[in-house]
Amino acid sequence: KMFYTCGPNEAMVVSGFGRSPPLMIAGGRVFVIPCIQQIQRITLNTLTLNVKSDKVYTRHGVPISVTGIAQVKIQGQNKEMLATACQMFMGKSEAEIAVIALETLEGHQRAIIAHLTVEEIYQDRKKFSEQVFKVASSDLVNMGIGVVSYTLKDVHDDQDYLHSLGKARTAQVQKDARIGEAQYKRDAVMREAHAMQEKVSAQYKNEIEMAKSQRDYELKKAAYDVEVNTKKAESEMAYQLQVAKTKQRIEEEKMQVQVVERTQQITLQEQEIIRKEMELEAKIKKPAEAEKYRLERLAEAQRLQLIMEAEAEAESIKVKAFALEAKGRAEAEQMSKKAEAFKQYKDGAMVDMLLEKLPLMAEEISKPLSEANKVTMVSSGGSEVGAAKLAGEVLEIMTRLPAAVEKLTGIDISQLKGFL
Repeated sequence: KMFYTCGPNEAMVVSGFGRSPPLMIAGGRVFVIPCIQQIQRITLNTLTLNVKSDKVYTRHGVPISVTGIAQVKIQGQNKEMLATACQMFMGKSEAEIAVIALETLEGHQRAIIAHLTVEEIYQDRKKFSEQVFKVASSDLVNMGIGVVSYTLKDVHDDQDYLHSLGKARTAQVQKDARIGEAQYKRDAVMREAHAMQEKVSAQYKNEIEMAKSQRDYELKKAAYDVEVNTKKAESEMAYQLQVAKTKQRIEEEKMQVQVVERTQQITLQEQEIIRKEMELEAKIKKPAEAEKYRLERLAEAQRLQLIMEAEAEAESIKVKAFALEAKGRAEAEQMSKKAEAFKQYKDGAMVDMLLEKLPLMAEEISKPLSEANKVTMVSSGGSEVGAAKLAGEVLEIMTRLPAAVEKLTGIDISQLKGFL
């Protein structure tokens, strides 16, 4: 098999074994079996034709020459038209197909010119082109060719008919122009007169309207003046009333201000009194209280000092008394030891020894009392120390002394009273 292709501007026709009817392909590809199948090509290009008809007599016998431009092509998309074109043009070149289509179009163009006048062809070219396109298309379709477009390019003659027609038309146009100009001037004069009339009428109407407006203005102005004067008088009265009210309000405000000022003065006076009282208290009362407090504290300090001195003196006396007691005990113990050491002594010697020591003991006991200049009674929370108590304590010591001596020496001092 052989593989063939073609572009969109041509068609392939495959005939022979297995291809009945022949296969037509517009722009594509196909397999062809050599020797038993045949492939042929036909162009689908658009053909431009210069359709020229020289000295064709129109309906009124005026010979004219017409030139048109047509675009035609074989319709490859329509299978029926392609099959018809293949039957008629297969094996022909593009130029040969163009000649056949050109002759067909030129014949139809001549036929249409013969049925029209020069004026119809010259003045309405679009209508002429549409008629040629319509007639030629219906005939070329039977050949498989479609007319893409047709345009009338030129119309001329050798008898200066179109020129004369142009002159007549020009003269007619000039005539129409002169008539139109005259009519325009006439209409202009008429319009001017009418405009002047309307102007005068409008002027009169305007003056009348102005007079009416002036009258209405004066009337309305008078009414407005009355209303304005009334409003002005009311405004002046209202102003005076408002001034009186304002003055009254101002007087009331002044009275209130005076009341406030008086109240503030009273408040200031009260504050001044308080301030003077505080100043008096700060300058006189507080210093007096401070002095009183100072004297009380000083008296209290002196009292505490006296109490402490009395307590210290009493404590000193008490300590000395206990010291004497301890010394007496020590001496008694010493005497006991001496008594044990001198048992061989007689009672007289022992009494002599005791009598020798008694003055020393009495001297030691009475020594603290002989050194005291005075005895002061002091109260300190329920504790009392005095001469009577001190004497009692000394007496108690003296009363315990014989017992201590008897305990240490074994001698009963009370039995020596007679001896002494």
